[in-house]
Amino acid sequence: MSDAMIQADGLVKIYKTKQTEVLALQGLDLTVEEGELTALIGNSGSGKSTFLNMIGGLDRPSAGSLMVCGKNLFKMSEKELVAYKRDTVGFVWQNNGRNLLPYLSVLENIMLPMNLKDTKKKKEKALELLDRVGLSSKKNSRMNMMSGGEQQRVAIAIALANSPKILLADEPTGSVDTKTADMIFDIFTELNREGQTILIVTHDVALSKKVKRVVAIRDGKISSERILKEKYADRLKEITVDWRNEETQEEYVIVDKVGRVQIPREILDHLSLKDNKVKLEFQDGKVVISAPEELKGE
Repeated sequence: MSDAMIQADGLVKIYKTKQTEVLALQGLDLTVEEGELTALIGNSGSGKSTFLNMIGGLDRPSAGSLMVCGKNLFKMSEKELVAYKRDTVGFVWQNNGRNLLPYLSVLENIMLPMNLKDTKKKKEKALELLDRVGLSSKKNSRMNMMSGGEQQRVAIAIALANSPKILLADEPTGSVDTKTADMIFDIFTELNREGQTILIVTHDVALSKKVKRVVAIRDGKISSERILKEKYADRLKEITVDWRNEETQEEYVIVDKVGRVQIPREILDHLSLKDNKVKLEFQDGKVVISAPEELKGE
């Protein structure tokens, strides 16, 4: 796709130790278009953070390819990779210790990664970014003078310091209260409205249900996608919507390039299978999955 910002094909990642091998990704395929706000969800160990680290240039696959902004990320030299991490991606971590230096002021933290040579322009841009995250009054504060939510908003400003093409966020609301989580999500949605491509890893159910596109990773592969229902698209700030419990999205199972799907566990449980065989039929325009009569559980 010509407008694809991220194109992952057949990503495999194996972590090896002396005792064992862990298969973190098992042929993951995903396309993210320019200007999308996409959330990645999945259980711990599903591979979502591994995938995010690959896009961030922090990890390499055991097999497969990853194109970001038209460049093959795994054929870059170390020098090219450094430039990529500086100029193409901005990273917001859950652990603020990875984002912020405690001995610098807020303003100094934001200016530090900037590749501008003009100090005056650096300061002007840093102040602009602080205003974007609603913390202009905190420019001279140190980290120990700020709440966890304020620190995370500073981290977003730092991630935007070099105007990255892609903003990556790993559990950005994982250690803040609901009100602060809503504020952080509002920042992301406003950035996205202005064209910023954003990829978020999250366990936050309420946050994920507000995102237009949610990709679920299970056992190292894309298992399903959820798309925000049109009637909820303009209601993101409405307090009358119960984002945790309402069905705000349509869920679609993903068919991979060789025709395989991952059937959700709750559906398989209803089939009462005795082993791993199912019957597949095409009836009246629908694919029907059922347990063969002779193989149903007692």
